[in-house]
This record gives sequence, structure tokens and C-alpha cells, in this order.
Amino acid sequence: MLNPRSSLLIAALALPAAAADKVDFNSQVKPILEAACTHCHGAEKDKGDFRLHTREDMVKGNENGPGLTPGDLKKSAIYTTLLLPHDDDMVMPPEKEGLLDKSQIEVIKAWVEQGADWPAGVTLGVKPRIDFVKHIQPILEQNCVSCHNPEKDKGDWNLSTRKHAFETGENAPNIVPFNLEKSAIYHLTTLAEDEDDLMPPKKSGGPLKKEEIAMLKGWIEQGAVWPDDIKLVAKEKSAVATNNPDTMELVKKIHAFIVQTSREKQESEMKNYDTKVPKTGAPYSMVAIKGGEFTLGSPAAEAGRADDEGPQVNVRIKPFWMGKYEVTWDEYEPFQLTSEGRNKDGSRKVWAATDKPEDLISQPTPPYQPMDFGMGRNGFPAICMTQHAANKYCQWLSAQTGHFYRLPTEAEWEYAARAGTKTAYFFGDDASKLKEYAWFFENAPNFQYSLVGKLKPNPWGLHDIYGNVCEWTLDQYLPDSFKTIASLGGDKWIPSKTPYPHVARGGHYDDDPEMCRSAARRASEPGWKQQDPQLPKSIWYLTDATWLGFRIVRPLEIPTVEEMFAAWNNGVAKE
Repeated sequence: MLNPRSSLLIAALALPAAAADKVDFNSQVKPILEAACTHCHGAEKDKGDFRLHTREDMVKGNENGPGLTPGDLKKSAIYTTLLLPHDDDMVMPPEKEGLLDKSQIEVIKAWVEQGADWPAGVTLGVKPRIDFVKHIQPILEQNCVSCHNPEKDKGDWNLSTRKHAFETGENAPNIVPFNLEKSAIYHLTTLAEDEDDLMPPKKSGGPLKKEEIAMLKGWIEQGAVWPDDIKLVAKEKSAVATNNPDTMELVKKIHAFIVQTSREKQESEMKNYDTKVPKTGAPYSMVAIKGGEFTLGSPAAEAGRADDEGPQVNVRIKPFWMGKYEVTWDEYEPFQLTSEGRNKDGSRKVWAATDKPEDLISQPTPPYQPMDFGMGRNGFPAICMTQHAANKYCQWLSAQTGHFYRLPTEAEWEYAARAGTKTAYFFGDDASKLKEYAWFFENAPNFQYSLVGKLKPNPWGLHDIYGNVCEWTLDQYLPDSFKTIASLGGDKWIPSKTPYPHVARGGHYDDDPEMCRSAARRASEPGWKQQDPQLPKSIWYLTDATWLGFRIVRPLEIPTVEEMFAAWNNGVAKE
């Protein structure tokens, strides 16, 4: 370790040093030495015939001279070897292990100048050395920067650069080198899962793993080294294998139950029915809709028509039941909010193969706030779910009831909304009558959604098919979807290949009348979950689509296992 070539640096040591705060050996010097030096110069190994795990050994040095001379930088190789060129064989620590940061070197320098205080009886051990780029940068970029960046500085804290990370924040500083107690970035990670101040919050993927917390702890104890040229950007957290039981094998079990349970075989046997969700007792109603042929899309002359509503095509629809109302919070909330610990993919953290099928289906992780946004729950339509979440609700309901439920195809939705009519609305072309049937911009109370079923239904008995909340369909959106739909048939859908866009229909409480027409289409987009604080953003919530819900259908014809699986897993969950 000791190097005669370090004499070239002695001149630099003679320069007067600025006054420095008293260096604490245990909290500042010891962590640096234990992480960077004692693995080669400690109790177990004496590289270069030099040990420094005790004060006596450090002072002794080796044949080249003392390792430490209190108050004398020139005669303290523990310091002079830190100043050698990076490619010098005697530089400490070697370049391949990572040179000390200038802030750490300053600590060693001040300690020696101040007399190298070393409490009696203190012996150095060996600790893992924390490298910012390798160990800390991924933790911060995957868990913190999405909420603490120049565009979104939650708590006025910007974590994108060293300067901002150390200086900004409502209670700055949040990072204090060598001081865990004053470093909020560390102690907030150690709070209980249900603590509001936990960082990152449970809703954003917290808490951190024990090993990640340990790395943050070691990093701060070793001086919170952060190279000046490193700028952080939010990145997606690596997916964790969850052994999710929601597989094709589970769908096979549900399919067998549906085949065994369903009684209706012919269209003539179909009747409207009122029933309840078995698991919760929440009521819902289904309307029987006969099969038939209709014209999908709008004519070129229709007022308010958009280009993606054509060209019109004839489509044959097979018989199905459709929800009389939009799915309400009474039905959906017990699916959304569960007491089970869940992975981000919605699988239960603890489960057994003997659990009921409905308990093995992926369900939403906890939302970051109530998803009704204060607009009401009992009897109001559920909102803000992704298409993936709506699909999984259908699977969950199917597993309990023995009936196959799914989202409607785009063709089925328009067929049901038109109810045998060819006009812009099922009541004609005069938009002034819309107030009798739909909640929209002109009549929605307080500019928000309303209780389901309070206005007139369409001719087939479906309430709020226009307005109130927009409704998911199964189809991937294409500007020219109708040509593909005509070739597939009305009970088939354009399968998902990308997360966006998908088709929503029916208009909502903040829409103008033309968006409530039977043929009007809406394409989903990333902006529908812009407020989501997570990275990657949640596969369950569309935080900005406070006007989007869904309605379920149950086809008379029971599909194959593969078709069921495709319907319930159609949404591309990952952004």
C-alpha cells in the first residue's frame, strides 16, 4: 500500500486547508475504510504486508513507511495513496475496484489533519462497498424518479440530478452523507406498509425489498457518493416472476363448470333475468337479445359523423344477453378491493391449488385513491378500470355463476344500442330528445355520472346505453375496423396487439350529443392514465378516464376454452 512514488504529491499537501467540521471516526471514516480497504488490508488479509483494521496496524504501516501519522498528511499513506494517478499500481483502492470519490477523500484528509481520532477498542470489519451506478441508480430510477422529477416533483423534491436530490424538497435535505437519521430517503423506506409516508408508497410498488433498503443504508453510511455526471430518468421495474395461477388450466376448470351449469340451448329459451353476484350478493340484471343482421356504422350524411364510422357493412349477430345497466360499484368494488396481498400482475402472493377458481383469478392491486373520485358509489357506475381489469372482472363473475360473461364486441354493442333502428339515435335523428334517455353535457347533474337506470331505456330495455359513462368493448381500435369485423362476424373481435387504442362506445356525461350516437366510436390513449404515479403504470387503473365504465354480455353459445381464455386475456396489460 505504501508507495515512495507518492512523494510527487507532497507539494500539494503543503497547501493550507480550509477549516473543516470535526470528523467523526465511527460515522464517517470507519464506513469508508470498511467498504473500500479492509477486504485487502484487514484481519483476514494483509496485501502489501499492510493491515489497517486497528489503529496500531495502520500507524505501523509496512517497509515503505507509516500508514498513518496523526496530523501529518505527508507521512500518512492512508491519504497519499488516494491521490495517485488512476492507473498507478499503488493507487488505493485500485481503479478496477473503484477509486474513492473526492468527497470521501476529503473526509480522510480532514480526519488525518485533525489528529486521526480513533476510539479505543474499535476494530474495523469488512462491509460490502456500494457503487452508485450499479446498486443505487436502478433502485431510484425504478421506484422513485417517476414521482420526483422535473415534470412531477412530488413534495417539491426533484431526484434527477445530484444537486437537486441533495438540495430540493419540502424538508430538504433528504440525503445527508454519513447520516442515516437525517436522510429521509432512507428512513421513509423502513416504515410499515400501511404508513402514509412509506417510500415508495404501497400503491406505487412499495415497500422496497430488504436488500434494496440495505443498499440505500450502506450508500448513505459510506458518504452517499453520486457522480456529478449521472442524471436519473424513470425506468420500468423489472418484472418479478409470480407463479400466477391464472392460466389456461384455470380457464379449463371454469369452462367445465359453465358447460355443466348453463341450461339454455336455444334462442327460444332465452329470457331476461335478475340475479346476484354469488360471492357478494350484489344484484345485476341481464336482458335477452335475439340474434339478427344489421348495418354497422353510419351513413355519410349523418350529422356529427366521423370518418372511422364507415364504410357501413352488414353484420350478423348471434343471440346474447347484455347487462341491463352499466356495471355498478356495488358489483365491481368487491372485485377491485380485496384484503389479499397481491403482486403487480394481480396474482395472490399466498395461494393454494385447492383454492376456488374465482379466488385464483388475477384481481386489481389497491388503487392510490378511491376511484370514484367523490362522485358516488352505491348504485353508480364503476369507472376508471383498464380493459384488462374489465376482462378479469368478467372472468371472476363467470367462475362464480357458471355463465360465460365477457365484454361485448364492438358489433354487438352497436347492434344492442340501435335496437333494430337505423337512425343516428335509437329514438330518431333529433338530438333534442337525448335528455330523456342519456346523461350528457347538457343535463348531467354537477357534470358527473348519475345513478344507473334513472332515465328511459332503449327499445330493448337497456338503460344508459348512451351517456352516463362510456363503455368498453373487446376490440382493438382501427380507423377502418368495419371491413375486418364484417369478415370475422359479429361475435368475433379484433384482438389486441398493442395497449392502445381500444374501442369504447356510447358517450358519457361530459360529451356533446354527437358522441352519444349509436355509431360514435372512441379510441383509448395513454393520456387516460396520465395521473398514475407508478412506473410502469398500473395495468388496472385509468386514473384520468373518470367517465369510462363497462357493460357485460353473455353469449348463448358457449365458446371453446381457447376462446374464453382469449376474451378474458384480450387486453394487452403492459404499457
